[in-house]
Amino acid sequence: MSGTERPGLGGRHALVTGGARGLGASITRRLAAAGASVTVADVRRDKAEKLCAALTEEGHDAGFAELDVRDAGAAAELFRELDERARPVDVLVNNAAVDVSKPIEHLTAEEVTRVISTNLLGPVYLCLESYRRMIARGHGHIVNILSTASNRTWTEAGPYAAGKSGLRAFTHTLFKEAQRDCPGIGVTGIIAGGMETPFVLERFPDADTSKLQSPDIVADTVLYALSVPVGSVVPELVVVPRSEPSWP
Repeated sequence: MSGTERPGLGGRHALVTGGARGLGASITRRLAAAGASVTVADVRRDKAEKLCAALTEEGHDAGFAELDVRDAGAAAELFRELDERARPVDVLVNNAAVDVSKPIEHLTAEEVTRVISTNLLGPVYLCLESYRRMIARGHGHIVNILSTASNRTWTEAGPYAAGKSGLRAFTHTLFKEAQRDCPGIGVTGIIAGGMETPFVLERFPDADTSKLQSPDIVADTVLYALSVPVGSVVPELVVVPRSEPSWP
């Protein structure tokens, strides 16, 4: 899909977690450019508000909601607020994620809890809130950002791989239930390989960026999943750099 051949998302409202920077910001920009109104849900208020201000200046509809996805109560409250403002979520993109790159013998219980809660429980909480509402309305699309770690892991990635593997399994289950429950609901897992984003470069500052892909490529993949006609659905997509070492 080229940068100009984007599906129309006019009249649809998208919620993007971790949307303030990196892949999340790329997805937010792509969705806004395709005509969607976008809520950026993040813990990084400054970055999120700057992104929303820039999009608003360009003529897009973008707003910020402070959210720690680990807080199930806060997620439920956000959905209630959006409903009250007549901005129900038509597209949910679960993108927020963290990692702690340490050998298992040096991990603390707090670090493991933070990674698993953010990468697995958080997306599940948001799926619970959005899916039941989509069932009631008869339409919607959930996109869960996965990782090559959901298929094949490596050292110093135990909690991250466990969280992403669990989210992949949950996504597959949700896809099957949507097939049964409502043909108007799409569920897609996107397995993304290494990207040139802060998520990678802050942990691995010496990474060879020539072997990483642009987050815009993955964002375009999200748009592709959303562009498929109602009679079809894309349950899973894999997009990796040609030199990706962890696939297959």
